[in-house]
Amino acid sequence: MSTPAYQRVLLKLSGEALMGEKGFGIDPSVAAKIGHEIGEIQAMGVQTAVVIGGGNIFRGLTAPNFGMDRSTADHMGMLATVINALALQDALERQGVVTRVASAIDMRAVAEPFIRRRAIRHLEKGRVVVFAAGTGNPYFTTDTAAALRAMEIKAEIILKGTKVDGIYTADPMVNPEAKHLKKISYMKVLEQRLKVMDATAISLCMDNKLPIVIFNLRKPGNLLRAIMGETVGSRIEL
Repeated sequence: MSTPAYQRVLLKLSGEALMGEKGFGIDPSVAAKIGHEIGEIQAMGVQTAVVIGGGNIFRGLTAPNFGMDRSTADHMGMLATVINALALQDALERQGVVTRVASAIDMRAVAEPFIRRRAIRHLEKGRVVVFAAGTGNPYFTTDTAAALRAMEIKAEIILKGTKVDGIYTADPMVNPEAKHLKKISYMKVLEQRLKVMDATAISLCMDNKLPIVIFNLRKPGNLLRAIMGETVGSRIEL
């Protein structure tokens, strides 16, 4: 088998990735498929961390539109990510992959607190680490949490799994004329306001020269191909 292109990666998943074709919640069969793909790269010796969103359960960003306090809404969203992290942990451990959930909000009965050196040690021991509860602070998205955690664990790349084949000049679901971009700079993403990750996350990655690959998680084998360094989806770099 070929050698992976990366030894330590951070995989960013949206909460919607776990709900599959459902309109809400978690589809256990989809969680199992994601767990299988992560297990494949872990078996190759790739140290894998995951940051997961909570949009399939509660989206804090939209709640203020209905009069809810933004900080309260964001904390509810963080708790939703913990539910998803536990579901993913279960799916991974059913595949025989030893997993730890590290939460930015202290809840020791269900997850260990995030401690940077402990998380790195778990990775070195071959465990998948799922980072939950975002950054632990309101007003920051899980995209920003992914960028922050990637820096802290010294990941070589962020792999963001989505439902489309990377970055387009427009929404390909709406505009069939939209062009696929294989490579793009951080600045162009910011200038063109492409909604692939929020501006804070993109800026953080740009400042620290951390590449990002946006790929279609729904296509089996795409995660493995990305790990092997093949051209999958779209790549954001300097």
